[in-house]
Amino acid sequence: MASFNKVILMGNLTRDPELRQTQSGTSVCRFSIAVNRSFTSQDGSQRDETCFVEIDCFGKPAENIAKFFTKGKPILIEGRLRQDTWEDKQSGQKRTKLMVVMERFEFVGGARDSNGGGNGGGNGGGYEPDYSSVPPARGNSKGPRKGDDIEDDDVPF
Repeated sequence: MASFNKVILMGNLTRDPELRQTQSGTSVCRFSIAVNRSFTSQDGSQRDETCFVEIDCFGKPAENIAKFFTKGKPILIEGRLRQDTWEDKQSGQKRTKLMVVMERFEFVGGARDSNGGGNGGGNGGGYEPDYSSVPPARGNSKGPRKGDDIEDDDVPF
């Protein structure tokens, strides 16, 4: 049986990330994000729905999340679903929780966003990536190059 486990979410951190170390020295970061959805209900009124998602990440990405993100900052997450199972100490019942294990993330927004989100803007001393030293991509890239005119028909969606 084939299976596929991939999650892509964009939302705002609901609390500051918690960074810990395993006994072997691996960094582990846990945080949660709020993902909002707006929709029109059957009676025609605008409604909002918020989903709170807990995220785990490991290694260097975990350290970067803890360093550059705080409560309220927007983030884009790619990862996979994981179901944690444990026994409740008080009731003895089996409990489960679905969470996301982050595999990749991106900063969202710009450093100068008026809401203080994105690359650490607003509170001062944020992170701004320096792409000036990034070498050009190698290989047979099929994408447009600098100076190419892109038409609507060229966009795959």
